[in-house]
Amino acid sequence: MDTFIQLFLSGISAGCVYGLVAMGFVLIYKSTEVVNFSQGDLVMLGAFFAVTFSQWLNGNYWLAVVFTVMAMACLGYGVERILFRRLMGEPPFSVLMVTIGLGFVLRAVAGMIWGHDPQSMSTPYSDARLAWGDFLLPVRDLVVIFGTLILSVILFIFFKSSRIGLTMQAVSQNQFAAYCVGIPVKRVLALTWALSATIAGVAGILLVPIKSAYPQLGLLLGIKAFAAAIVGGFGSLPGALMGGLLIGVLEEMTKFYIDPVLEFGVSEFSAYILLLVILLIRPQGLITSMQRKKV
Repeated sequence: MDTFIQLFLSGISAGCVYGLVAMGFVLIYKSTEVVNFSQGDLVMLGAFFAVTFSQWLNGNYWLAVVFTVMAMACLGYGVERILFRRLMGEPPFSVLMVTIGLGFVLRAVAGMIWGHDPQSMSTPYSDARLAWGDFLLPVRDLVVIFGTLILSVILFIFFKSSRIGLTMQAVSQNQFAAYCVGIPVKRVLALTWALSATIAGVAGILLVPIKSAYPQLGLLLGIKAFAAAIVGGFGSLPGALMGGLLIGVLEEMTKFYIDPVLEFGVSEFSAYILLLVILLIRPQGLITSMQRKKV
């Protein structure tokens, strides 16, 4: 039973990271109807930013977190202003290909700046353990879980209560109608990209103490997060988080209970098996939030 709880906790921790990346996918898709396949690479940049700021600030973890979040928000805003605003009105497939190309560029730039060796970051909780009954819980997993929970609550309040959040929802429903009632659509889209990049930065901060930072980190992470977004229901932020949690727990359980029996790494593609099953049983995902656009 202790082993099961530890595996479950580890799976929830990994699933939270998948869920955060999937939420970034959903935010961009709801606003622009484009899948941002560079979202995982933004997480990788967030991890590298956290490592770099921590080194510059002599290991001050909390200041590194603040500066990383600010840098990622500025990066997301700049990417929309410089790159994707020029593509407004272009076919969605063309924009999608640009996001794929952006991912390649970000990985190449990260390799040139930081190199290809994994880089870690020291945190106040890196080696800490919390006693619970007869076993010890890694505090870093708990930080990922509670960090994701806090961010999810903040996003819920932001979209339900703040004027900017409500404006973002209006733009996601119908950009033309939002423009007609006086909403600055371009500015809102830029803020959406900034918010999506900020979420990616938080995911990178939470992930780097566990997996370290390296240029290819975001590639596989982005693919699994995309699967999580589909499993949860593409277009639903709670669904994206739920899909990530399911995939994270499934991977950990499969790795411990099934891989040794079959002597084969089933856990490596368990996320895609779950994706196929969900698409066959419930193609719209676990939580359906796709709505008819209002005019």
